[in-house]
Amino acid sequence: MTSISASFQTLRDRQQCALIPFITAGDPNLETTAEAIRILDRNGADFIELGVPYSDPLADGPVIQAAATRALEKGTKLEQILEMLQAVTPSLKAPIILFTYYNPILHRGIKSFLGKIADAGVRGLVVPDLPLEEAEELIQTAASFGIEVILLVAPTSSRDRIEAIAHQSQGFIYLVSVTGVTGIRAQIQDRVKYLLTDLRSVTDKPIGVGFGISGTEQAHQVKEWGADAVIVGSAFVKRLAEGSPAEGLQAVEQLCKELKTAITESRRESPSLQEVR
Repeated sequence: MTSISASFQTLRDRQQCALIPFITAGDPNLETTAEAIRILDRNGADFIELGVPYSDPLADGPVIQAAATRALEKGTKLEQILEMLQAVTPSLKAPIILFTYYNPILHRGIKSFLGKIADAGVRGLVVPDLPLEEAEELIQTAASFGIEVILLVAPTSSRDRIEAIAHQSQGFIYLVSVTGVTGIRAQIQDRVKYLLTDLRSVTDKPIGVGFGISGTEQAHQVKEWGADAVIVGSAFVKRLAEGSPAEGLQAVEQLCKELKTAITESRRESPSLQEVR
């Protein structure tokens, strides 16, 4: 796999918006997670964000919280997740972005943690509870392992803070589209358009928009507003959890195809831009 930055540059050269699906590792089990990653990679995902289940996921809404709880109840551990990734990543085109809270990193030690995830093929890292003021050590150490730390910009961020985050973020900037946690929303607020404009005025780094995007219409709208990537989490997690593992995988494949089409084709050619949940 190439780096996050290099992959985005290729997409920009092609004038393409990236699709970044999110799933929770270990829900319903790691075997299904591995197959879901392969399916997403084959069906339009440009990057894949993989959540490490955590007992106190402050940034996650009810769908992803429930998935993390189920995974933890089944005994899913980080070491098992990395072992699974080590077997899967060599065959992938889409770089893996690991989503984890900071305590598991501190518990294992920054350098040790980063070495382990790099060996497993991880290329990007999102740590939602890591303040900008404390991110420098992680960012610098991660760079030595070929891992890019992606920082989040909130809708409430000040202009000065937006500039500081944009300067420090690696790979791309993760623009949170709502004030609150992840989850399914009926529509994307218009202010996302203006947040994108504000970010564009201070950086030329790629910008990915996430939190609350669950349908083709929302994905298409965010792309039309100029986002470099559309990040979709709860919709994938919910579909994967419904029915049998085989049914969940089929639903994930279908959603991935629909979203990819929505951000690739023009509005006139798009499929019915409807809520896909």
